[in-house]
Amino acid sequence: MAELYLKVAASGLLIGTVYALIAIGLTIIFGVMRVVNFAHGEMVVMGMYLGYALWTLFAIPAIPAALIAAVVLFGLGVFLQVTVVSRFVGRPQHSQFILFIAFALVITGLHLMLMGPDARSIMAPISFETYSVGGLRLDAARVQAAATALVMILALIAFLRFTFIGRAIRAAADNPLGAEVVGIRSGRVYAITAGIGLACAGAAGALVSPLFDAQPFLAPEFTLLAFIIVIIGGLGSLTGALVGGLLIGVAEGFAALLINPAMKSMFSYGVLIAVLLFRPAGLFGGKEAR
Repeated sequence: MAELYLKVAASGLLIGTVYALIAIGLTIIFGVMRVVNFAHGEMVVMGMYLGYALWTLFAIPAIPAALIAAVVLFGLGVFLQVTVVSRFVGRPQHSQFILFIAFALVITGLHLMLMGPDARSIMAPISFETYSVGGLRLDAARVQAAATALVMILALIAFLRFTFIGRAIRAAADNPLGAEVVGIRSGRVYAITAGIGLACAGAAGALVSPLFDAQPFLAPEFTLLAFIIVIIGGLGSLTGALVGGLLIGVAEGFAALLINPAMKSMFSYGVLIAVLLFRPAGLFGGKEAR
């Protein structure tokens, strides 16, 4: 039983790292732009479909597919920010809500038109391989997805801390007016931030494409999952998103083992309620874009 619990915990940490990458995409957009992307799950599903298409057409595995998906979604994020979203930054939240719900509906409709409602699965060799880590047998696809997601998260944190653009993003998150005064152009910062947020979602989607079947109606689940993680970790906190993702991954794993696989989402909401009772601002609330 001890070995079984260790395996469940390890698997939860692995998938939780990918969850964290999804949530970081959501929280960085909110932390900098004060805009909530209610179409975030649709971007994850778009990454899943890109991973599926790249494997089916060109036999490109998940890790290179994640890099390609990140580039594609980065471009989409910049395009949407420059053409549409920039007009809604600073507007009342209900206007932003309507905009992103419209995005979600349009993207889901495109998924249905192009890929159909049926689930699309990747039958890659990695889906049937395992690694032995400390005596535990872990799915190779999960290990590779988690390792890639962790590298991307650490690279993003380093980018925000040690590059000029990253420091500009953090300055705009902390004090938008002050950033403008010292010459930081908020329009460019917001465009890059939107691109980074969507790139995280797209890369995570491609990474989980060997693990989950891609279908349009997965999007709301990913959106809710990202919101749960972000609220647990604290709005705008990258560290909080990482810790929240790991917590939810482990919680879902033990809920599936000890209670019922269908109850894992309810267990996630239980963790959310418990955190909000004792830390209403989240575990790392107030530490924005860090």
